[in-house]
Amino acid sequence: MELQLETEDEARVQPAPGRPAETRIAPKADQTWPGEPAEATPDAARKSGLKRILVPVLALLVLLAAGYAGWQWWTVWRFIESTDDAYVQSDMSVVSPEVAGYVRAVRVEDNQQVAKGDVLLVIDDRDYAARVAAASADLAASRADVETAVRQITLQQAEIAQADAAVASAEADLVQARQDSARYQALSQQDFASRQRLETATASLKRAEAGLAQVKAAATAARDRLPVLQAAQQKAAAGLASAQAAQDVARTNLERTVLRAPVDGVIGNKGVRVGEYVQPGRQVLSVVPLPYVYVVANFKETQLADMRPGQPVELAVDAYPDQVLTGRLESFAPATGAQFSLLPPENATGNFTKIVQRVPVRIAVPADNPLAGRLRPGLSVEASIDTRAAGQGDIGGVFGARQPDLAVARH
Repeated sequence: MELQLETEDEARVQPAPGRPAETRIAPKADQTWPGEPAEATPDAARKSGLKRILVPVLALLVLLAAGYAGWQWWTVWRFIESTDDAYVQSDMSVVSPEVAGYVRAVRVEDNQQVAKGDVLLVIDDRDYAARVAAASADLAASRADVETAVRQITLQQAEIAQADAAVASAEADLVQARQDSARYQALSQQDFASRQRLETATASLKRAEAGLAQVKAAATAARDRLPVLQAAQQKAAAGLASAQAAQDVARTNLERTVLRAPVDGVIGNKGVRVGEYVQPGRQVLSVVPLPYVYVVANFKETQLADMRPGQPVELAVDAYPDQVLTGRLESFAPATGAQFSLLPPENATGNFTKIVQRVPVRIAVPADNPLAGRLRPGLSVEASIDTRAAGQGDIGGVFGARQPDLAVARH
């Protein structure tokens, strides 16, 4: 006879005839055996009820969100063309000297605000001042040459008048000598005058004729000298003009020793110091015309179909994520960016891989925008163009423009 013992945790189960006895551990009060239904508690019942309510609600919200997103895409998003290949730009003015010399003074510092006409740089001007003085002296000499030529012409005209008067006097003397010679010739034939008197009259006639020829030659020479003097006057006038031009160049070079700001803006990229020798064309500093900036966005060629100048553009500057600007599509570049690169692509080769090209698009930014004065050229921008707006016409004749008739173009 077997002894059966039962405790709180286990109980001996009577085996069936021919089977060994097995021990079963009794579960605790809050445990159940696998496969056996658990006893329902208030927390489990509440969780089960919330689950039955939340699952349909979440499914409905997901359905509504999907519907709203679809509606937004159909009505708005599919008309928005965006790119993050966009940057703030500005028409920066590079300041370079036009004359060579040593820098005597630098009047500005980096990041300084300047106005148009402010002095930026001064080059030693002693050599150029001396050239101005020399040019002024040459100009004075040329003016004296012109005045001399004018006076010589006036004098020559007086000499011509004097020669003409001498010719008239000689002609009168000749007339008188001829009359005397004829008179004494007649008197000599009648023996009323001596032969000596006749010879004297004849000699006077010859002297009168020679004197007339002489004064006529002098008058002709005086007239012929007048064009020579007039040519000399023209040469002196040309020399005066050349001297005047030389003086203007010298004065201009003297003025160029003072470099002034070409526009209102901020000084940047200053790379010059006092005492340096600068050459014409060397970049010494730049003037950035803030706050007047614009955005250049490089859109894919597949995005350009519905873009038109005048369409509104939403601009998000990476440096100021909390500010959204509104710009306006202003113009399109005349070619893709690859065409303006240092080495344009040459697709007429053995191997070809099609790559989507990008076209620079200029976007105007109003000067009174919320970030006025804070935008700097080079900042990254995300541009989104709303192509639903009508705009102001085609893409500036770049894409879709009709080519001119070659036959008409030849004419």
